[in-house]
Amino acid sequence: MTVATDPRTRQDGLGWVTRAIFGDPRLWLGMPPDPVPATHRPVVRYAVVPSVERARFLLPLASRRVGAASTLAYNALRPPRVRANRLAVGVLAGLGATGLARMPVLTVALPADADPAELLLAGHLGRLTGRPLHAAIGIRPPDPHHKPTLQLFDDRGVARAYAKIGWNDATRAMVRAEAAALRELPRDGGDFPDVPRLLREVQWGDLAVTLVEPMPARVRRPRRPLRPEVAAMLAVARRDGPPSTPRPLRGSAFLADLTARAAAAGGPVVAAVAALAARDGDRPVEFGHWHGDWVPWNLGRHRGRLVVWDWENSGADRPLGFDLAHHGFQSALSLGGRDVAGATGEMVELLGRHGAAFGLDPAGRQFVADAYLVELWLRTAELAAGGGGWSAKLHPALLHALADRLGTPRP
Repeated sequence: MTVATDPRTRQDGLGWVTRAIFGDPRLWLGMPPDPVPATHRPVVRYAVVPSVERARFLLPLASRRVGAASTLAYNALRPPRVRANRLAVGVLAGLGATGLARMPVLTVALPADADPAELLLAGHLGRLTGRPLHAAIGIRPPDPHHKPTLQLFDDRGVARAYAKIGWNDATRAMVRAEAAALRELPRDGGDFPDVPRLLREVQWGDLAVTLVEPMPARVRRPRRPLRPEVAAMLAVARRDGPPSTPRPLRGSAFLADLTARAAAAGGPVVAAVAALAARDGDRPVEFGHWHGDWVPWNLGRHRGRLVVWDWENSGADRPLGFDLAHHGFQSALSLGGRDVAGATGEMVELLGRHGAAFGLDPAGRQFVADAYLVELWLRTAELAAGGGGWSAKLHPALLHALADRLGTPRP
């Protein structure tokens, strides 16, 4: 059912998130001046923060306590400006005065005889966990790998879970991969970082949902978020154990994986993998695990320990140093506003400063940088093939960088 103010008709972040979470056509979504149809009953209301055109967050208006908690929880992880804005909204929510900020209110209504647990994801998750749950919903622009995320609070405003939603082939695979990783990660302390526990995997219609325990309430941003956490990266790579024996790249599971995925993707990446194998096939490489998305916004500190979340891209049989390379490249790309060439340069510089801790000589650092860029391109292509679309930041610039570094023809 579509009305003038139904956000599901939009093509921005608010549109794709509401289509994913409130996709059942029996649901009515609307904002003033549209009245709720007589055939429906309102069940959930959200303040759209800060506005429909610049929506960043859907704040649940179930109660003052829930509204305040949904904006103030984990605020210490956010950059100072965002933290201040969230604090202001949280104070208004706690006073029951969000209307003073003139934020539009989105109403979700069900047919009069419908069961909320059948049509609303938060209602379904609440039934599974045995308590009513209220969802605070982040809004992000449409992107190849973005997934709707819900922070779930109980009636007292206590965080109970964090839900990630896979809505297409690519994102469904990602949330399932994270669930598998969380089941297997060590939790013995040492240098291995603290990791949230998997609570539940849920299939709801065509959505794949993972429920993860909330982070500690007092988790904070690292004081120096751009400084690599080398000891923790090594602990993740080696599963907090000793170094493994280096093996030649040629004949490795890693090279076989790259070759198979490149063949499936087709195009210039096939030549890139072949060039990498020809140049470095005899190179001894220490293989291990990697987090797969080691970036400042996936890290926190709690009681002196590192906390790391978002394990959906983790995997085994990767060269040591991949997380370091990813940290350098993605921090420059996303936080520094650099293009692919600039981000590659900063990654190479970071590998130069810290690569020795991973056992990498200059040629080994070059191999890790190039192999990581191949891995990143394959991930990008697989997300596009899975229905996510191409990343404008990486396509086709990443192919050009690979061609220049490996001496293959530019596409």
